[in-house]
Amino acid sequence: MSRHDGEAGSGFDPAADGWEPVDDKGFLGLVGPTWRRLRDDRLEFAFRAEPKHANLRNVVQGGTLMTFADRALGRNSWRAAGEKPVATVEFNMQFVTAGKIGEVFEIRPEIVRKTSSLVFIRGDVVCGTRTVATATGIWKIL
Repeated sequence: MSRHDGEAGSGFDPAADGWEPVDDKGFLGLVGPTWRRLRDDRLEFAFRAEPKHANLRNVVQGGTLMTFADRALGRNSWRAAGEKPVATVEFNMQFVTAGKIGEVFEIRPEIVRKTSSLVFIRGDVVCGTRTVATATGIWKIL
């Protein structure tokens, strides 16, 4: 976990916490800016929710969190596959609580199992110590 508490207005300083910016083109770039860092041979990801991420209730849109988690789990599946191309076979997300605009969200994916053709992976989207959502998925090694 970072030095910040994840709350709106916190002192999230990505570079000081060891994060580097992710340069995602296309649709995934709309979630950003996102950040990543390598820790314990896993890529962790983070982003601060901005007004563009809000739904009609002015909390973080679920699709934003899904895109964020899909990217994080997918990149870790790619690493687990020896940097071979992978494709999402299944992705599930359970929303635990709402995320607020201004909060910082992180995910640290965990490989559950890897076979010669599939990667099973999970991760919790957290804001400080609060779990906002959980994600699981299966990626096919191409």
